[in-house]
Amino acid sequence: MNKLLLTTTALVVLASPALAADLAARPYTKAPPAMMAAIYDWSGFYIGVNGGGGWSHNTWDLVGGGREGSHDSTGGTVGGQVGYRWQTGPVVFGVEAQGNWADFSGDNLSAVFATRNRTKTDAFGLFTGQIGYAWNNVLLYAKGGAALTSNTYTITNAVNGAFLASNTDTRWGGVVGAGLEYGFAPNWSLGVEYDHLFMDRHTVSFGAFGPDSIKQDVDLFTARLNYRFGGPTISKY
Repeated sequence: MNKLLLTTTALVVLASPALAADLAARPYTKAPPAMMAAIYDWSGFYIGVNGGGGWSHNTWDLVGGGREGSHDSTGGTVGGQVGYRWQTGPVVFGVEAQGNWADFSGDNLSAVFATRNRTKTDAFGLFTGQIGYAWNNVLLYAKGGAALTSNTYTITNAVNGAFLASNTDTRWGGVVGAGLEYGFAPNWSLGVEYDHLFMDRHTVSFGAFGPDSIKQDVDLFTARLNYRFGGPTISKY
């Protein structure tokens, strides 16, 4: 029995350096590299389409004859936009031109004549600068600049609806707005936007019915789809 114990002990002692060598020889495994984080780049030229709805509030005042009344012209709109953006860190600057067809229509009974006064906004354009803040592929921005609207004004008989007079104008004003845009692909984005147009007053003549000073304000809600021609989404650790 003593001989067996001595033999076993000797074998363990002899094997210990070999086991230690095996343990020391295990290869070192390097940690995998960090994943690349995609950063959305808003810089570059873009072109897109938009559509939605809006309304214009129109107040007719007969020049020298008192207020005829007010009405809201409501309806739909569709159009397009083209612009350029450049990004510095999370801050995004831009310029944009937008043109839309519109069908905003409404009327009211005149408080001066036995007539109905109708305003129809046929088209509008926006020429704006932008400043925004980007959270990767989400962009929140404000905009402001110049606006124009193309309008048709009609006077009809309040009793039988017979046509009496009409005129048109294209007027310039200002616009402020805000939008939220989401980049769902390296060069594609979807967004929503609100704009308010300050078109002030413009005198429109209606022949025998005299000139009216017509004040106009417009509110717009649109959805937008843009394609950007800038570089691809960039990546960094």
